[in-house]
Amino acid sequence: MNSKNALNKLIEGNSRFVKTKQEFPNVSAERREKLTGGQKPFAVIISCSDSRVPPEVVFDQGLGDLFIIRNAGNVIADEVTGSVEYALAHLGTPLVVILGHSECGAVKATMQGADDSEAIKAIVARINPAIDPDSTDNSIMNNIRIQAEILKKAGSIIPDLLKQGKVEILGGYYSLKTGEVEFFEI
Repeated sequence: MNSKNALNKLIEGNSRFVKTKQEFPNVSAERREKLTGGQKPFAVIISCSDSRVPPEVVFDQGLGDLFIIRNAGNVIADEVTGSVEYALAHLGTPLVVILGHSECGAVKATMQGADDSEAIKAIVARINPAIDPDSTDNSIMNNIRIQAEILKKAGSIIPDLLKQGKVEILGGYYSLKTGEVEFFEI
């Protein structure tokens, strides 16, 4: 599996989801049994924690298909980088998608100056460079791009795999209204 094939699987799955023609693949007892021997997900999805954006559902994928990392605002922190490096180096995953979405609460909270706790301030600090005070949507798109650029330079494994052409990192924007994911290069 290469990044192009992986992207096509995501696009096809999202198309089924949008058309409400999901196949719910790879959720059988046989699949569960097979996965006890290990996993080989075809994509890493770094997604917002928002309950309205479950990647397995949005992309109509099943057990063992996606390596999901979720946090408020789909931000890149050391633990996220380490998780991505694990998937790339140990599982051979060829594609990483930073998946943002419309109406992102973490971006909106950042725009409103959220500072409820030190932990929330840490998220806000990571999103803050993306803020366009005049547009939530621009801020969301900026955040996806900025987080992808951070990830491209993070750790020791990711930059090398990118340089070798073994991995691709893309942005994705999920519309809560339509269910569609728009992919774009970073």
